[in-house]
Amino acid sequence: MRAMVVRRYGPPEVFECREMPDPEPAPGQALLRVRAVGINFADLLQRMGLYPGTPRPPFVPGLEVAGVFESVFGDAAREASAVGSAPPSEEVLRPGDRVVALATFSAYAERVAVPVHLAFRLPEPISFEDAAAIPVNYLTAYHSMFQMGNLQPGDRILIHGAAGGVGIAAVQLARARKLVIFGTAGPSKQEFLRQIGVDYPIDYTREDFRTVVRRVAPDGIEMVMDPIGGKSFARSCDCLGATGRLVVYGFSAAAGPGGRRSLWRSLKALAQTPWFHPLRLMRRNISVIGVNLGRMKGREGLLRRQLEEIFRLYAAGQIKPVISKVFPLEQAAEAHRYIHARQNIGKVVLTVE
Repeated sequence: MRAMVVRRYGPPEVFECREMPDPEPAPGQALLRVRAVGINFADLLQRMGLYPGTPRPPFVPGLEVAGVFESVFGDAAREASAVGSAPPSEEVLRPGDRVVALATFSAYAERVAVPVHLAFRLPEPISFEDAAAIPVNYLTAYHSMFQMGNLQPGDRILIHGAAGGVGIAAVQLARARKLVIFGTAGPSKQEFLRQIGVDYPIDYTREDFRTVVRRVAPDGIEMVMDPIGGKSFARSCDCLGATGRLVVYGFSAAAGPGGRRSLWRSLKALAQTPWFHPLRLMRRNISVIGVNLGRMKGREGLLRRQLEEIFRLYAAGQIKPVISKVFPLEQAAEAHRYIHARQNIGKVVLTVE
């Protein structure tokens, strides 16, 4: 099979297209033929060696795929799948079923082995490209906002990077639940924010988002979703009122321009990150929520229920991924450069022919 391999940590040029043996599913794994791969900022951090748990090079990056189910490990597992005796937390899948899955790295390839409980049957109306843009973005947003954050209609939310993958997912889900939405993005994306329903678009290059939020909501808001890190975490906390929640799900401040690894930039971002002392959180009556879909072992049934609700909202026309650009698998380096240059509005997807 073809796979895009990171030869060493570094800029997009470290990618190399290689012929590799098809993966052999281990116990508890399913083998998928990949049709589309969703690119996340975490993939860029993996390539730079900045993402927690990233293997040593050479390795194949990527965390989400859509494709076709081929098999599961071992004859016993295959028989269980065929007769429908899979555990309740798993879905009964048969060869040829269309699926979407969360991977543990290794997604930039023609085939991938994934945990069987993280492979979900794909409803027929959803294309492979749309499907590859759903799991990480929409589950991150849904889990943050409604499982951990318990947001209710009328609550106010600030979404950083509102024109990105998770940002757009969060905006669409917020509109479906009738939340008041603040969103940050660069100057070229302000009109897009208005089009997708952001009530208060904020150009972070010209305005201090804290000033905008406090002007509209002097007592503070209920949630901020912040994937930036560093000093942004402290500024986001300034927007919160009593019972406010800061959701932390990324650390893009550590990534250098052009996709190059920068130890100085990483250390600076870490030094600017505030310490959230429990007593200070108690005094302010706020909470800090960390979200990492890769650390949901034992909660796969919860993810399945959330994904089913996301599929329901898709079928109802209330959400739909915005795909900025599609690249063939072998152009993974160009796709990463496109994201580093902040050219994308929405998701970037790789397709596998």
